[in-house]
Amino acid sequence: MSNQGFKTNIAILGGGPAGYVGAIRAAQLGAEVVLIEEKELGGVCLNRGCIPTKSFLRNAEVAHLIQRSKEYGIDTKIEKIGWNSAWSRKERVVKNLRLGLEYLIKANKITLLKGRGFVESPKEIRVETEEKIVKVSCENLIITVGSEPAVPNIPGIRLPHVMTSNEALELKEIPQSLVIVGAGVIGLEFADMFNSVGTKVTVIEIENHILKEEDREITEELLKVLKRKGIGFKLGAEVKEIKDDEDTLKILIKDKGKETLLNTEKVLVAVGRKIRAYSSDLVDLGINIVHGAIVVNEKMETNVPGVYAAGDVVGGKLLAHLAYAEGRIAVENALGRAIKLNYDAMPSCIYTHPEIASVGINEQEAEKRGIKVKIGRFDLRHNGRALTLGEREGFVKVVVDQETGVILGGQILGPHASEMISELTLAITMGVKAETLAEMIHPHPTLSEAIMEACDDIVGRSIHKVNLKK
Repeated sequence: MSNQGFKTNIAILGGGPAGYVGAIRAAQLGAEVVLIEEKELGGVCLNRGCIPTKSFLRNAEVAHLIQRSKEYGIDTKIEKIGWNSAWSRKERVVKNLRLGLEYLIKANKITLLKGRGFVESPKEIRVETEEKIVKVSCENLIITVGSEPAVPNIPGIRLPHVMTSNEALELKEIPQSLVIVGAGVIGLEFADMFNSVGTKVTVIEIENHILKEEDREITEELLKVLKRKGIGFKLGAEVKEIKDDEDTLKILIKDKGKETLLNTEKVLVAVGRKIRAYSSDLVDLGINIVHGAIVVNEKMETNVPGVYAAGDVVGGKLLAHLAYAEGRIAVENALGRAIKLNYDAMPSCIYTHPEIASVGINEQEAEKRGIKVKIGRFDLRHNGRALTLGEREGFVKVVVDQETGVILGGQILGPHASEMISELTLAITMGVKAETLAEMIHPHPTLSEAIMEACDDIVGRSIHKVNLKK
């Protein structure tokens, strides 16, 4: 390999959401930028996460609608689901977005190095490409190396037909049966997806509840909905071993003190993601790493001068849109600005059917913080738009400070919750009172009226909710 060198203002290690957004923002501010990425631009989100799963979930949504077609006066049924076509569609969507991203990098005159980057010092990165070794000298380094699927130490976890989300997204055929280990976001989205296209799905979770970070009332209601769809759940159960028996996997689980066997065609391990901070070069650099994540301050600075980090590698909620924001914050601070994020105004979404979306704090978090709150609630079964859609499951909750009436959080279970949550995110960002949203005119009929009604409930004037409290 021959050597080549670059000198730049900003070097970014990792081309996922935090990395590429940071690179484009730095270029907009006039900086010279080198972006280093070993695999594809867009990282996990674009290539093996958010986008491909939502493409498949759209297929599942269409299948779900066809299964309910008689309700809408259309007498039809699904003869066969062509998962190969669904996979090809997913590939087209991902490719189109990746090509668009590659164009943006080029249009912003960002130098893209495709290879493995090794940090030799805060100002020097060695990049090993297929053809050569490239040395990059920088004034500031941004580390955005992301995360990867976590694989627990369970006997048999490496057997054929035991998958992580990476392999599940490459399936060309629908499995007849699937056991999913983990009832977090990834596990439940895949459970809903495969259940809708005819797979017998069982979810095993070591905790006694699903989605432990979300509002408990919301998750309990979602669990009821998913069970009614036919998804099996074994909560408070532990996987002890996975065995291969010809064309069948046998899973030994300990459930309520008893050991039982489950038979399945495939297993999906969805116990979370492993942060990629513990590489030898980052450890040797002296970066402070706690519980596997790089420690940063509110400016996204590490303890090493001139070195910043953003995205999954700094821990917290592993969300693409949070990575976008942190990548932008990191480069702007590296280039002399002084800005920070309001993490309480960071929404999160779960794309099951119905969806969950939340922002700010929920009742449980308010109690932990010692904040006295009032709760406004409105059920979607009283919302005209939800009924016309045939989607009456779910509700909206709004959490406000009891003394000031300022909105502190919101949680939604229902159709298009991921689109609705931005109204509450804006309210939290701007410090808006519930009374303001209650007075704001919402179009009718819309799902967003449920947010207005939940705020009406807080101020004591909900029109379409019967309040029997005296």
